[in-house]
Amino acid sequence: MIRTLSEWLSYQERTHPRDIELGLDRVRSVWEAMGSPRPAPIVVTVGGTNGKGSTVALLEGMFRAAGYRTGCYTSPHLLRYNERVRIDSDDASDDALIASFERIDAARGATPQTYFEFGTLAAIDLMARASLDVAILEVGLGGRLDAVNIVDADVAVVTTVDLDHQDWLGSDRDAIGREKAGIARAGRPVVVGEREPPEGLIDALRSIGATVVRAGVDFMAEPGTGADAGWRWVHRDGTAFDLPRPALDAPVQVTNAATAIAAIHALGPRVAVPRPALVAALSQVRVAGRLQRIATHPRTLVDVGHNPQAARALAAWLDAEPASGRIFAVYGALADKDVAGVIEAMGRRIDHWFLAGLDGDTPRGLPATALADALGKVVPDAPFATYGDVAAAWAAARAEAGDADTVLLFGSFFVAGAALSTAM
Repeated sequence: MIRTLSEWLSYQERTHPRDIELGLDRVRSVWEAMGSPRPAPIVVTVGGTNGKGSTVALLEGMFRAAGYRTGCYTSPHLLRYNERVRIDSDDASDDALIASFERIDAARGATPQTYFEFGTLAAIDLMARASLDVAILEVGLGGRLDAVNIVDADVAVVTTVDLDHQDWLGSDRDAIGREKAGIARAGRPVVVGEREPPEGLIDALRSIGATVVRAGVDFMAEPGTGADAGWRWVHRDGTAFDLPRPALDAPVQVTNAATAIAAIHALGPRVAVPRPALVAALSQVRVAGRLQRIATHPRTLVDVGHNPQAARALAAWLDAEPASGRIFAVYGALADKDVAGVIEAMGRRIDHWFLAGLDGDTPRGLPATALADALGKVVPDAPFATYGDVAAAWAAARAEAGDADTVLLFGSFFVAGAALSTAM
């Protein structure tokens, strides 16, 4: 039966009764039936609570600027499923994905695969056929039992560890850190991008026998001393680079960039990425939905931040880039997210909340009334209004905002996707 890409994705959603089913046995058995393809001679796996997508994009930009052919796997997507797999910076075509799904379906026999497992196998399959130099794989959820973990990485990265997906990963940072540590391998480097990681993460990495490379211990980002107000990356072995600030907005992007450079450095003589390549990538790399500016009057930004740690990063950016006018938030969230924690992180920086229901977009989406209940408990006197979807909330925010105001759309990939599809 010939299927379109849309039909294939619908089929995948029906082949397994659950959206998320952690574990490697099913996906590994199908991968082995396909010949255990390795996506590239060098594999970098990127896990963590926040910062994964930006770190993947920065790694991709740095390697490509140095002349390497790259493959990237990320999730979820914003506008098109094809965004999840990039081969040498180009999104995978419908035809390529369909051909890969056909190979996977033939190999799996009676073994069920989740939607995410199909996608992971397709990414590995397409990369293995593309004669790449480096593959960069983003971990979807956790690490130890995530489908991406069937591939042994040459260097693993854990960007940050914070509370998210507690139903699957554990109720505290130590437990979540132990799950994320599972992407590391004995005798191979693992870069920890957080200066104060949970002890559970570090203990688990040591138990695995990985070579731990820590921010603030083995490498660091220092303020620049030159006239360009850049920054300096320094490793304890004496390697140092003076670099421009990333084109990606938010103070946290320097941390992500420093982590990406540390991962490249950990590969040692296997790769050569000189300073000009780092500079080029930092100056050019942008990622959709990460403080992406889509309008100027009023200043309108889209961000996928959906947990308290991401919200704290957003708050830090708002503090560093103060608006001359009011700040309006178009906010939507999924039911498994810490809505109260996000609202608390943003605090009273928001002058008016435009709460958007996502229950019409996905069964996991919260209605606007649930957001209003959470807002009333955290900031009882906060001005707000509720709307059935992102489009209605955004229209109301635009109608009220003046040229000097800021409209921030955030809280979920569904919010960002709705905003970007409308803005195109």
